[in-house]
Amino acid sequence: MSDRKRLLGMDLTPLRTSRDYRLVFIGGTISGFGSFITYVTIPFQVAAITDDPLMVGLLGVCELVPLLVMAFVGGALADYLDRRLLVRGGELALAALTGVLLLNALSDEPHLWLLYVIAALTACVDGLQRPALEAMVPRLVKPEELPATMALSSLGMQMGQLGGPALAGLLISVWDLAWVYAFDLLTFSASLICLTLVRAVPPPPAADRPSVRSVVTGLRYAKSRPELLGTYLVDINAMFFGMPQALYPFLATQLGGPKILGLLYAAPAVGSLLATVGSAWTGRVHRHGLMVLLAAALWGVGIVGAGLSTTLWLTLLCLAFAGGADMISGIFRSIIWSQTIPDHLRGRLAGIEMLSYTTGPLLGQLRSGAMARTRLGVTGSIWVGGVLCIVGTAALAVALPRFFHYNGKDGIALKKAADEAWQAAAHTRDLDGSR
Repeated sequence: MSDRKRLLGMDLTPLRTSRDYRLVFIGGTISGFGSFITYVTIPFQVAAITDDPLMVGLLGVCELVPLLVMAFVGGALADYLDRRLLVRGGELALAALTGVLLLNALSDEPHLWLLYVIAALTACVDGLQRPALEAMVPRLVKPEELPATMALSSLGMQMGQLGGPALAGLLISVWDLAWVYAFDLLTFSASLICLTLVRAVPPPPAADRPSVRSVVTGLRYAKSRPELLGTYLVDINAMFFGMPQALYPFLATQLGGPKILGLLYAAPAVGSLLATVGSAWTGRVHRHGLMVLLAAALWGVGIVGAGLSTTLWLTLLCLAFAGGADMISGIFRSIIWSQTIPDHLRGRLAGIEMLSYTTGPLLGQLRSGAMARTRLGVTGSIWVGGVLCIVGTAALAVALPRFFHYNGKDGIALKKAADEAWQAAAHTRDLDGSR
């Protein structure tokens, strides 16, 4: 029975052994709860003003363009500066942008253009902050605790994704939007207090200065590792074809009105939460590439079901199934990234990772919104996208045989060799400089 619990339960060791990770987990979970409320509210506000799914999908374009640049900048800075300071500065900037959304909602005629501007600026800040956060976390725990840490980080995100949209749907249906944004603004205080208490996370010795050359170094490393390329391409494919969130406000209208909007956003989080809580088994699996491919295909299956469903309960069930599959994919992708990338490249590769898991959903919103304006309509856009996701995943499995057969044990050895080579080179540079 104890073996079964270890297999199906969740490993909480990083929360017990690392004070700094515990602070990051608590602050991030509370802040994420409020951020997911705003994540639901902005598309709803755009839909309420325009009544056009394409205009909601264009939010993704506004976020994508700055991310294409700032993710590289944020990754380079994360390898050169104190990562904790970058994360804390990002939280302050995001709080300020939420304050602007609050003021806009209080005006007699909220400005549509301002919602797009805030979406773009939020993406800029996210591009600077998130690589530093993802590069910081592996420094706060022991290497053998990384699988459990990735699952716990996912748990914190899913708690926010589950509770935030559900509360957002309730608040939107009974209160003015200004109160919704005010709640998000309040949650930033918790994350800022926790990040202030975290000890400094300085850059690696002899860190590369931020430059185009340092960014190219990260890109070359990513290109040289088939297991990394596989994680990027599989996720982009799944999210581009199978991300229907831009259609949720319109799907809610068909299934019950604004009061169930939060349920649509929260349903994938329910599946993700269940998958995360029972994720202890992931630490015993070494065929990480195969698991990413299988999970991505199952995500597509869930999206097909959601598009074909005509009842609320079945739609929510299919979205929950898809969310669970997506979380399994995310856990194994995070394990691959954390166990195989040397620390001196962690920030720059985190920037590339960020592009992989954000460009797909953002472009997917545009795809789903544009396809919904055709004869397929809202539900047709959803299920056709799910079919294309499955087909694309199968094609990538054939096109990327080294990713399909990737074994995590090999990645750990490669990372260790890369870290040792960098430390030796840094030591040599120090000796040459002292002469």
